[in-house]
Amino acid sequence: MALDLTIDEIVTHYQMLPHPEGGYYKETYRSAERIPQDGLPNRFEGDRYFGTAIYFLLDQGNFSAFHRIKSDETWHFYAGQALEIFVLHDSGELQMILLGNQIQAGETFQATVPAGAWFASRPAADSSFSLVGCTVAPGFDFADFELAKADILVQDFPQHASLIRELCRI
Repeated sequence: MALDLTIDEIVTHYQMLPHPEGGYYKETYRSAERIPQDGLPNRFEGDRYFGTAIYFLLDQGNFSAFHRIKSDETWHFYAGQALEIFVLHDSGELQMILLGNQIQAGETFQATVPAGAWFASRPAADSSFSLVGCTVAPGFDFADFELAKADILVQDFPQHASLIRELCRI
C-alpha cells in the first residue's frame, strides 16, 4: 500500500518540528534507562540513554547539512523516494548511500553512519520527499551534535569541497 499523503500532512500528523540541520523530525523513542558516564567511551560527557529514534523528513530542495554525532546512527527508509546520504570517512573517502526501496537501483532500506563521521543527506534528484527514521545508540543528545562549518570541513576534505559547500549552512 502506497503512502498517499502530502508533506504537510505527514509533518502535521506526526507533529514534526524543524530540525537544526534541515528538514523535519519527531522523536518517537527514548529508552527509559541510561548508561552511566563511566560505562561510556571518553568522548561522552555525562550519562546517555540506551537508544533514541526519530522520524525524519526531507523534501526536494532541502537538505540535512553536514554534521556529526558521537554515536552510531542507523537510518531506515519508510516512504517517498530515495535519499542520498553522504559520509566523509577519516580516510578521505566519500561514501554515498542511496536509502530507498528500489533495491534493483542500488538502494537499501537501512544503513549505518559510524560515530564521529561527518555526514549530510538530501532527496535524490527525482525524489519529491524522503521519510526515514534514525536510530541512535547510545542515544542522541544535542551535546553530542556538531554542525559543520564549510570552510573548516573543506580544509580536512579539500577533494570534496564542492559537495561540502553545497551541503553546509554555515
